[in-house]
Amino acid sequence: MELSIEAEKDSFPRYAELTPSTVLDALDLVDDVPDVVCLSGWVKGFHSMERPLGAGYFGWDGQRTQVGERRVFGRQVRTFSSTHERSHLMSAYGMSPFPQGEPCYALVWEGNIGSFYEITPDVTVIRVAEVMEDPGNKYQYIFALADPTAEAAHGGFRFSNAGKLMALAGYADGSPVTTAGRNVIDWVLSRRSILLTSPKSELAASPFHNAGVTSQAFANLAAHHSARIFDFFYKVAHARLTKGYPLLIAGGCGLNCGWNSRWRDCGLFADVFVPPCPNDTGSAIGTAIDAQWYFEGNAKVSWSVYSGADFVEDVPVPDVFTRHPLDLTLVAELLAQRMVIAWARGRAEIGPRALGNRSLLAAPFDPSARDRLNVIKRREPYRPIAPVCREEEVATYFEWTGPSPHMLFFQRVRDGRLGAVTHVDGTARVQTVAAYENPVLHDLLGAFASRTGVGVLCNTSLNFPGRGSINRTSDVVEYVSERGIDGFVIGDHLYVRPGSGPT
Repeated sequence: MELSIEAEKDSFPRYAELTPSTVLDALDLVDDVPDVVCLSGWVKGFHSMERPLGAGYFGWDGQRTQVGERRVFGRQVRTFSSTHERSHLMSAYGMSPFPQGEPCYALVWEGNIGSFYEITPDVTVIRVAEVMEDPGNKYQYIFALADPTAEAAHGGFRFSNAGKLMALAGYADGSPVTTAGRNVIDWVLSRRSILLTSPKSELAASPFHNAGVTSQAFANLAAHHSARIFDFFYKVAHARLTKGYPLLIAGGCGLNCGWNSRWRDCGLFADVFVPPCPNDTGSAIGTAIDAQWYFEGNAKVSWSVYSGADFVEDVPVPDVFTRHPLDLTLVAELLAQRMVIAWARGRAEIGPRALGNRSLLAAPFDPSARDRLNVIKRREPYRPIAPVCREEEVATYFEWTGPSPHMLFFQRVRDGRLGAVTHVDGTARVQTVAAYENPVLHDLLGAFASRTGVGVLCNTSLNFPGRGSINRTSDVVEYVSERGIDGFVIGDHLYVRPGSGPT
């Protein structure tokens, strides 16, 4: 896989649809008319039940795949479209480390789909069980119920609800579920087509309705709701997925680190793989893999998580910033002095997580660093900040050994000094970095360890609120200037604000 360009990146709105500039960016990177043009199946509207686009939303076995021809720049090219459901399956399968021919189980759980599958040695997809309709929509519904700012239409649906609920679930105190909480969870899980049929006003009598999301009672409800949904799927997996195959996870629920960790630790599977783009950002990749499988019999791709767009240096950096050649010892010194550095080097990450190329970096020690980063990002104070460390040192700081490069699992924190990245339940969402994957970030962690004795940094996304990651100089300068950030790295240069140099 050569590159992945996502519509939301470069400070477009999160979850943006394809824009003309995205098309132009893609055309600029293609040397010739392609042999095959793919269209991921979707719908013409808000909900999966609306009129189909291309091969449509549902379908796992390839029976709805569409193959044809059309003219592109005066040349006949082949066209390919397979369903959205199948795009999730093929992205996870094609990007996984398991060789073609090794049988796997797969779980697609997202807003609308919640099913288990088996992928046979000849890459036939068999649906083993449809477990739950709308698992992602039902998961986020609880947040919308309690949030007085959530609109009544479509159950208060917002894409951001799910991530906020995951953060709040970590604040649960272990109390048993209350009767009111059980009633809400039972009602939500019983609904069909919940976004179309169930405005949150139907739960107006519940004590959680528009009551706010920051109470202990709501954190407990979030945790019980999350556990109920997972247990629903686990019971089916325990009964039906009995061959010990590896498990592939795709769909937006694959960004839930708590659920991923439970699948990893449950003992049912030889291994668990979640791609860095399990949500809809991976659908184009999955459809391209499916087309490659259809035309060439190859359902695997080599890839790097740093396959996004190159950084755009569109304006000169103002002279008010002091410019230095990139010296990792100096950057480590600034970070050790509790400064925040915006970091933009190389090509952007694929998927929604900042993995060290479009990041805000800070020292991991004091919880005030987490609070400052949340203020900079203008997001809720309960949102956690993730740590990044060198892969070979992860067991020093966390109860984990080996790679975890995409921030998709929780690990228990061993080192009590890591206050800024430790959740209230003692876990963290670790990103590990290997020298061959991101050598400069790996070396920065080494320089910070030499300066402080700890090879861990805070790593959170470099983005404006509600927008994809920043990808051009003008946006970095505006962001740093408005948010009081101490300095930034673009390419091979460090820029420091007046008065923010090393002391």
